[in-house]
Amino acid sequence: MKKSRGIAVLLLTAIVTVFFCYVAAVGIGPTGTGSAKNINTGLDLAGGVSITYQAKDSNPSKEDMSDTVYKMQQRVSQYSTEAQAYQEGSNRITIEIPGVSDANAILEELGKPGSLYFIDQTDADGNQNFTKGNSESGYVLARSIEDIQKAGSVVLEGTDVADAEGGAYQDSSTSSQKYAVSLTLTKNGKTKFAEATKANVGKQIAIVYDDQVLSAPNVNEEISGGKAQITGMASTEEAQNLASYIRIGSLSLELTELRSSVVAAQLGEEAIATSVKAGAVGLVIVMLIMIIAYRIPGLVASVALVLYTTLMLITLNAFDITLTLPGIAGIILGIGMAVDANVIIYARIREEIAAGLSVHAAIKSGFGKAFSAIFDGNITTLIAACVLMWLGSGSVKGFAYTLAMGIVISMFTALVISRLVINAVYAIGVRDPKFYGIAKERKAVDFVGKRKIFFAVSIILILCGPVGMLVHSNVIGDKAMNYSLEFSGGTSTNVTFNKEMDIKEIDSEVTPVVEAVTGDKNVQPTKVQGTNQVVIKTRSLDLKEREALNKALEENFDVDTSLITSENISATVSNEMRRDAIVAVIVAAIFMLLYIWFRFKDIRFASSAVLALLHDVLVVLAFYVISRISVGNTFIACMLTIVGYSINATIVIFDRIRENMRGRKKVEDEELKEIVNTSVTETLTRSIYTSLTTFVMVAILYVMGVSSIKEFAAPLMVGIIGGAYSSVCITGTLWYTMKTFRKNRVAAPAAAAASAKISSEKSEKKVKQPSGQQTAQQQPKKKNRKRVAERLAAQEAAKQQNDEEKSE
Repeated sequence: MKKSRGIAVLLLTAIVTVFFCYVAAVGIGPTGTGSAKNINTGLDLAGGVSITYQAKDSNPSKEDMSDTVYKMQQRVSQYSTEAQAYQEGSNRITIEIPGVSDANAILEELGKPGSLYFIDQTDADGNQNFTKGNSESGYVLARSIEDIQKAGSVVLEGTDVADAEGGAYQDSSTSSQKYAVSLTLTKNGKTKFAEATKANVGKQIAIVYDDQVLSAPNVNEEISGGKAQITGMASTEEAQNLASYIRIGSLSLELTELRSSVVAAQLGEEAIATSVKAGAVGLVIVMLIMIIAYRIPGLVASVALVLYTTLMLITLNAFDITLTLPGIAGIILGIGMAVDANVIIYARIREEIAAGLSVHAAIKSGFGKAFSAIFDGNITTLIAACVLMWLGSGSVKGFAYTLAMGIVISMFTALVISRLVINAVYAIGVRDPKFYGIAKERKAVDFVGKRKIFFAVSIILILCGPVGMLVHSNVIGDKAMNYSLEFSGGTSTNVTFNKEMDIKEIDSEVTPVVEAVTGDKNVQPTKVQGTNQVVIKTRSLDLKEREALNKALEENFDVDTSLITSENISATVSNEMRRDAIVAVIVAAIFMLLYIWFRFKDIRFASSAVLALLHDVLVVLAFYVISRISVGNTFIACMLTIVGYSINATIVIFDRIRENMRGRKKVEDEELKEIVNTSVTETLTRSIYTSLTTFVMVAILYVMGVSSIKEFAAPLMVGIIGGAYSSVCITGTLWYTMKTFRKNRVAAPAAAAASAKISSEKSEKKVKQPSGQQTAQQQPKKKNRKRVAERLAAQEAAKQQNDEEKSE
């Protein structure tokens, strides 16, 4: 790169950086497009709409309630991945949708809950079930739905429909845009619909919702595939409205709207403000660490980090992704991975300068050699993020979106921006090696030799989890883990205060009173906007505790206890959502294993990485058990963060082992041990700096954050330390153990057998030939037999070793 071009690149980088910072802070235009303040935030950070439905059946079954809650969760996910649906009492369902403020609009889009039926045009006796009328659809029921059911004319019910989507499509025959509703049926619905359409070809089947005929499409042919399309809509809006009625009507229970309200942020404005400040302070400290450690390259990395952060904020805004506390974890992890990529590159540049290369050649070689580690590490994590997006739900899906974006942006800033800028800096004359640093030669640490100690420490740490669970559940008589409201449900208390209180007042005045009565820090107050009402969610309270809480509220705030109402609420993280999360993580681990196996051509690399990942998750789980930090939505986010962080660190070490083994076909155990120790030692600087910078980001969040933020940051810090420990002390040594295990197991018996054979022949000779009676002719024969035996034993051992290597 010429000097003039280098100056141009640096000027352009400065302009782009300042522009992105301005957009992220202020935005563009009167609406502030792109500004961080316009990012959609979840209920925990900004509040939203809360709507409560009640089942028409006063005593619905647990199965129907559970199924309806799960389906409602799927419905509201179209508004936000962070939307929640949970059971309240025995026959109520509450949905909470973040980032919106118009409850009526949501009700209109969701549809009014009611009964849904698909009915024949006529019954078996030829009686009309629906006729032409003056309704919007043009049809009305000719008799009551009860009579139609008795006549056997209901071909499908709402529960037979799995999903419905309305939209536009291109008609290939007329090249015009048309509108339709696409139906997806359940397994039972598929069979019923095939029979109904076969019997009604050329006739109509009406869709009846809450005794109103919504549509009466003609049946053109038998539909047996479980999917159908209703055409003839006049607009996209009409198609979407019909789809929303079908979706809401496909619930297991008929629901009626009980109440709706706009609620304030669950964590409050203070949580957001402190998180933003902590993020800014942490980022500045990380940049200083990078500059002190890596000099000019550290300054370049700082510019790349600023660009990464601003691009993340702008992208979150552009894609309307809802940001919640777990989302913040994704951003923090992204910053850690962005730092990691730069550290890998600049550590490589230092190594190349120490090897005698010029600065220019070292920069080129450093980026080239660092690429495989950065690529494999990020792609492995990206695979996990994509699987979580595909199979996860709720906060898992939201976390996956944020993580995936962070990976793509961090790779771009590290591999493109950093490369351009550092080459530009070199081009303008900053060429002295002292500005880039020279790697010091370190004596290889014997990690492999200490592997038994490392394995023992890990086993003890992991066992703390299940042992702690047994102690709490069987000895203390408590829950195995401190499950929060999201996991175990609790009690929702609606209190009407004498004045309207903001969330800050509620946090500082009301929450401590509730905590004192319940003896539990897991309290979630939510303010109903425009009223004096506050909904306080706590662990499950019995009658005595509810009365004590009412009395405490009356004494401290002079509230009217007759206006206090309480209901039991179910977990917002349903069993189905937990199942989805577990399945998603297992599938993600399998895909990561397959990718590492494919890239490293050795299943032991892949299995070691997955076992180390499991190690980190179990260590953090043990911390949750011992510390009694509440297990809620942030628990899922924390575990997923550790998965992404840990696997990336492991890949870097494996990449160095792969590089150091390149060109070696047969490696003895001692040489292999030396390669592992050298590889881990060479990447030790990277492991320390990456862990340190990520730890600093989370630690600042812990120090400056409110109590709910602290509960989130503490296990993350443990996970970062655990991930650093496993990547340095466990992964390489575990791979070495797997690599040499079978070889040693086969070689040892072979050597023992050869030795035994020689000893046997010696003893036989001693018996046959008395001492001092051997002739000169016999002595050479004895020596020859000994040589033959030794040679045969060596050949047998070598043959078994070759067979073993071929099988590997």
